[in-house]
Amino acid sequence: MEGVRRNAQPSSPPPPPPHQQSPNGQRGFRVHAPLVESMSCICKVDAGLKTVAGARKFVPGSKICIQPDINPNARRSKSSRRERTRVQPPLLPGLPDDLAIGCLIRVPRVEHRKLRLVCKRWYRLLAGNYFYSLRKNLGLAEEWVYVMKRDRDGHISWHAFDPTYQLWQPLPPVPSEYSDALGFGCAVLSGCHLYLFGGKDPLRGSMRRVVFYSARTNRWHKAPEMLRKRHFFGFCVINNCLYVAGGECDGIQRTLRSAEVYDPNRNRWTFITDMSTAMVPFIGVVYDGKWFLKGLGSHQEVMSEAYSPETNTWNPISAGMVSGWRNPSISLNGELYALDCRDGCRIRIYDRETDSWNNFIDSKVHLGSSRALEAAALVPLNGKLCIIRNNMSISLVDISSPDKHVETNPQIWENIAGKGHFRTLVANLWSSIAGRNGLKSHIVHCQVLQA
Repeated sequence: MEGVRRNAQPSSPPPPPPHQQSPNGQRGFRVHAPLVESMSCICKVDAGLKTVAGARKFVPGSKICIQPDINPNARRSKSSRRERTRVQPPLLPGLPDDLAIGCLIRVPRVEHRKLRLVCKRWYRLLAGNYFYSLRKNLGLAEEWVYVMKRDRDGHISWHAFDPTYQLWQPLPPVPSEYSDALGFGCAVLSGCHLYLFGGKDPLRGSMRRVVFYSARTNRWHKAPEMLRKRHFFGFCVINNCLYVAGGECDGIQRTLRSAEVYDPNRNRWTFITDMSTAMVPFIGVVYDGKWFLKGLGSHQEVMSEAYSPETNTWNPISAGMVSGWRNPSISLNGELYALDCRDGCRIRIYDRETDSWNNFIDSKVHLGSSRALEAAALVPLNGKLCIIRNNMSISLVDISSPDKHVETNPQIWENIAGKGHFRTLVANLWSSIAGRNGLKSHIVHCQVLQA
């Protein structure tokens, strides 16, 4: 009986449940999914297998994991995801990021648009303030001349001039509200932000709008609006604060006395002391820590006032300064300069002791008196005086040279853009337009931005 039992075949296992049946519908065949692949890491084995030796009993030939305690069923924590996202490719292969940044900040500014297109990390680096702050602190920042010009159709266009390579660079168009505006202000804050503010829209009238362009991001941004609508007003920058005063506004009281200041750190406008009388300024300059204005009153009489930010007061200007003060003018290295002729071939300097204007430098090269050759702006550029004319020609004057006579030292007067020098198609086109339509095409504003 025992032998019969010993020789009897074992009974067949019970049929598998429906969910374990084979796909072909046959009954009696189990489908066992393997625990892991034969050559996979043991840490992928079920968490119930606590030891490597125990795992090998079920999965012969599998590899030993260097981290056998990892639980494969546990969810990945958020911290591990953050650590994984922090692992980024280097800015430059084979170099630490600090050395890579040290290399990138030395790339000329004209190539920065191409650098932004390399990858996302380079784009984020050049879009932030850290990159350009390093360039400024290390003395690597470059100054470009930004020129806004009104064409023969009355539209505003602008381009940037690179004095190093003597090339005109394209820029994003000005905001639509300023494409046809009149009498708006233009100033630079923080060295790299160009602000457009106020003005008169041909359809909507006077505006309080304020926008600014960043030379670092090459984009336009919005800023808080002014407290008062105005156009054809005076403006200046003192201690990185923007001051505006006077001008005109639509309504009964057209000529304004009010003045206000914008502080970028507080990001708000506040009123300051009103001027003594209403004025529409046509020339202004910051000299000796004060803001000097000269303009026309409500009855077209010539008026002038000086504002002191320290005392928040307006005071009269000496007669000698007002009588010989012409536009454009500029204060540089503690001295006040102004052009003495229409084409900007002569420069005068103000003598505070004698309260008079004296001849300073004469190029001895008179270009002419046409509107196209008229000197429209006088700005500082790399420590030199920069003269910009309506035909887009640019001259540099080195006022730091001990010998101010052009005959003995011709290097102090240098033409970097204009006739006889390399010019791009844009410069040639603008110059021809200015020559044919001198009464309609002219430079409205000119500023220098650093990046």
